[in-house]
Formats: sequence, structure tokens, C-alpha cells
Amino acid sequence: MSGLNTISPDPEKRGYHDVRPSSKDDAEYAVGKMDDFGTTKSSSKEPPSIIMLKVIFATGVLSIPVAMSSLGAVGGALSVIAWGALNTYTAVIQGDFRNNHPGVHSIADMAREVGGVVVKEVTGALFIVAYVLCTGSGILGVSIGLNALSHHAACTVWWSFLAYVVVAACASVRKFHQIGWLTWAGFISIFIAVFIVVVAVTLRDRPASAPQTGDFELGYYAIAYPTFASGMVASCTIFVSSAGTSAFLPVISEMRNPRDYRKSLFVCMGIVNAAYLSFSLVVYRWCGSWVASPSLGSAGQTVKMVAYGVGLIGLVVSACLYLHVAAKYCFVRLLRNTHHLQENTLVHWATWLGLTFGLASISFILAEAIPVFNYLLALTGSICFAPIAISLPGWLWIHDHKPWMKGSAFQQVAYWLHVALIPLGMFICVGGTYGVVELIIQAYATGLIGTAFSCADNSNSS
Repeated sequence: MSGLNTISPDPEKRGYHDVRPSSKDDAEYAVGKMDDFGTTKSSSKEPPSIIMLKVIFATGVLSIPVAMSSLGAVGGALSVIAWGALNTYTAVIQGDFRNNHPGVHSIADMAREVGGVVVKEVTGALFIVAYVLCTGSGILGVSIGLNALSHHAACTVWWSFLAYVVVAACASVRKFHQIGWLTWAGFISIFIAVFIVVVAVTLRDRPASAPQTGDFELGYYAIAYPTFASGMVASCTIFVSSAGTSAFLPVISEMRNPRDYRKSLFVCMGIVNAAYLSFSLVVYRWCGSWVASPSLGSAGQTVKMVAYGVGLIGLVVSACLYLHVAAKYCFVRLLRNTHHLQENTLVHWATWLGLTFGLASISFILAEAIPVFNYLLALTGSICFAPIAISLPGWLWIHDHKPWMKGSAFQQVAYWLHVALIPLGMFICVGGTYGVVELIIQAYATGLIGTAFSCADNSNSS
């Protein structure tokens, strides 16, 4: 272990490893690259940047215009750029750490490397909670879409329950990588749906949710002055839209040359953040404070139905992926070192289906208890991704650069800037969670949220 402190910070001088899991204990963390609950996949023929793009470009893009309505155009744009840049850099740290440490294949492995078993288990728990919350946001988004398409033809709880059943059933597919075309369908459908709304809002005289006659206040501001709670929720919403970079780590093991990780990462994050910035600025400019959450409902009922009709598969696929990965993580942890892990036994299938439908049930309950799309995403960012995607990468960098604490002036500055990532993540975690809880309480008090498990139309289509 002492030799790790002498690793060169220059990526060109580092040794790059492509070590496969050597034991079931290692394999349990390679969840992103296992097909049959323990067997590693063969290398993908897709460019790594494309795989990353399909992973990271998800439902977060639907909530950024709402966040901008709290921060203003300038504040929102700077937040998208700053969080995008920070998430890209912390992804670089994770990739470099993975390549410098044999036997490290996931974010939980990294946590174990720097903090031992306790930190590993905490990180694993945060990982599960994050993906359960993300699944909940997907279920909520599907219920909103079904309400919009049907003009609220049934109780919202029933639409949410239908979404729960579909998501859980699809996520229970055993060899998910064999239907990888679904990730393409999900990415393309979300992208096209958002693009339809972006074009449509510019063709309207006024926002669809605004009064259609007389004067009205657009609510578009270059600089806004939100409360602490509103500002934290908006910031967490933007942060979480590109914070899931730990999902990129299994991609490195599939790359022919791990040195290309940075190149693929920069291409992916450049496209993602450019899309987030341009899409959200246009929607906010034309809708102002009247923007819908999710933003697919911002251009009127007809466009809303078209957008949700196109994007529904993306919402379902995103929720399925989140649920599948969380369930597989738990599955391998529970059945490791047993023959049930890879054999078609009753225990194997009872455990697997129990996990997919059990975790989906928790997501369903959360979606009904917090039926506001951006609140669910912000909560995911604050509670889970702030520690995993901000604090932990800072710790990883410090672990490999201990000599920098007493090095040159530049090295010392760099060292303490990375130390600052740890309290920054904790601040976002505490402050963001406080903000979300505060706004949820206000939403219930003001009637924005009626009751949990309400039948009310959550798409504003009736």
C-alpha cells in the first residue's frame, strides 16, 4: 500500500491496468458489466463515448428548465457549466484511480480502497438509494405521461401502479445486455421529445400555462434571487443531471486501450452539457416561470401529448436501467459464494424477482409521497450523489497525492483544493436535503401537493 503514494500524477507516466475480477468478492462490484449475474460481458463494439452518452443523458434534462426559473438565465447557465465541469473532472479522478489500482472496478471498490469496509458499505447503500430514487422519478414521469396522453382518464395512482408493474417486469429481464438496443431507443426518444418541445415553445405567442388573454408576467430573469431552499434545490437538480459518472467505470474494463478513457469522457460530457445548456436556456427564455415539470409539458396539450408519446419509452427504459442495476448489486451481494448466483434455482429466481419488485415498490411509494419530478431528482442529488460524486473523488485524489501536501506551492494549492471537495459535498448533501424537505413541506401546506397517493391529475391535462 505504501507504494501507492509514489504514483506519478502525470497520466502519461502511470501504469494502466485492465485487471478482471479475480474473486466473487471483486466481481460483486462489477455490476455494470455482468450479464448472467456473475459472468463478465465481452467488449462492446460501440465507441466508449456513445456508451457513456446513453448512460448519462437521461431524465435529468427534463428538470433543468425548472431549475433555471429559480436561478435565472445567467445563474442557471453558470450552474450548468460549473456542475458539468466539476462532474467531468471528478469522473477523470475516478477513471485515473481505477486505472492506477489493480482490482478496483467500481465506486464501491474505490471507497473500500481509501476508507475500508465501513466506507464501502456506506457507499453501496448510497448507490442503492440513489438508483431507487431515480427509478421513482422514472415511475412518476411515466404516470405524468400516461395522464397527458389519456387526458387523465384514470386515477393517477393507477397510472403510477401500471408504470411500477411495467418497469419492474422489464427490469427483471435476466440478460439485460442482450436487449441493449433499448438503451438506444431510450436515449433517442428522450432527445427527440425534448427537441420537439424546444422547437414548439418558440412558436407560441405566450407560454401554454400562462393566461391566454390579457397581460401577464413571463417571469424570465437574467439574474434571480431565490431563497436558500429554492436555490439549493435548483442547484442540486442541475448537479444530479450529470453526476452519475460512476456508471462509466465498468466501461473502462471494456476498452481496448484504457488510456482513451479521458478522450471518450470529454466527448460525452461535452455533448451532454452543450445539450443541457442550449435546451434549457431556450425553454426558459420562452416559458419563464410557466415552465412545466417535467419540461415536456411546456408547449401546450397537443405538443405535450406528442412529446410524451415519443419520450415515454425513454422514461420507461431509464427507470428499468436504474432498477436493474440496483437490484443486481443487491442480488450479487446476497448470493455471492453460493451456487445460486449463476444457477437457475428457486432461490436464485425468488431472490431476483423479490429484489426487482421489492425495490420497485419502494420507488413507487416514494413517487407517490413526493409527486413533484424535480424534488425527487434534487433529493437524489443531495442525499446520494453529493457524497459519491463530490466528496469521495476528492478523497480518492488525496489518497494518491499525499506528497503534494508538502510539495511545491502549486502542488499544495492543488492538494487543498481537492481537500475542499470533501466539505463541499457534505454541504450540498445537508443543504440540498434541507432545501428539498423545506419545499416539500411548503408544497403540502400551499396545496401544490394535495395528499400522498392522490388521484389528482399530475399532468395538468384535464
